[in-house]
Amino acid sequence: MLGGHGFVPQTPARLGSLLETFLPWAGLAVPFLVVVAVLVRSTAALAAALLPAVTWAVLFGPLLLPPRGEAAHPDLVVAQHNVSDVNPDPAGTARALRAAGADLVALEELTPAALPAYATGLAGAYPHHATYGSVGLWSRHPLRDVRPVDIRPAGLADPGWRRGLRATAATPHGDVAVYVAHLPSVRIGASGFRSAWRDESARKVGRVLAGETLERVVLAGDLNSTLADRALSPVTHRLAGPRSGLAFSWPASAPLARIDQVLCRGGTVTGVRTLPRTGSDHLPIAARVALRSSGDHQ
Repeated sequence: MLGGHGFVPQTPARLGSLLETFLPWAGLAVPFLVVVAVLVRSTAALAAALLPAVTWAVLFGPLLLPPRGEAAHPDLVVAQHNVSDVNPDPAGTARALRAAGADLVALEELTPAALPAYATGLAGAYPHHATYGSVGLWSRHPLRDVRPVDIRPAGLADPGWRRGLRATAATPHGDVAVYVAHLPSVRIGASGFRSAWRDESARKVGRVLAGETLERVVLAGDLNSTLADRALSPVTHRLAGPRSGLAFSWPASAPLARIDQVLCRGGTVTGVRTLPRTGSDHLPIAARVALRSSGDHQ
């Protein structure tokens, strides 16, 4: 399952995506298999148990390594946080995000009642911001070409469902197209892993990214998906995830997966880490981004 998770069929019940959502945890089987092999004193069983261990190390080991040298002085630090629409302390959450010292702050699940607290709490450090529906972007650098991005699934009739925006950030290293997106939630129930709306929304994001003309692109958002999940491939085929860091962000009380993402084109997300818990059911994350020089396509 570790090495061949892409061959696990989606039907029935979207089993492939369900496995890929929690894929790193499949490695917990390895210590159990090693103990069994030792108890039965079987060299063959021990060798067989080490095979998934090596596979896990190849898949996830690089994320446990320290960031490379370029991470020491990133061109951008991007904070991403689903702040929760029932967050009891938006002012405290804004202070925590401001303390992270990021260049860009992407937020989801903003509510009209809580928005003033975020606007006030972030204003001093982030003089430029844009919001659309329940998503927002705060920036140290000027923003222009701000526009909504339609990622609403066709089957979702609510016209107030507005969860995508795009802006151009005029950074000292050149213009960067910045997207903020919040894909629909998934559900696990008796009928299996229900993700049709999320999958459709991911395809819409992929089509938008395909049409982006700027060379350097950053996408931050709650994608309700891990990067291993094949349903996110319309996005991950166009943008790359972090080189270092697991940074499980959900649920905040006992993090099992990173469904909050910062992805990049025209640069590298050199590392990602979680930030201290806020009043949300997600942990905020911060990503270091090294931008590629304009015209450098290597």
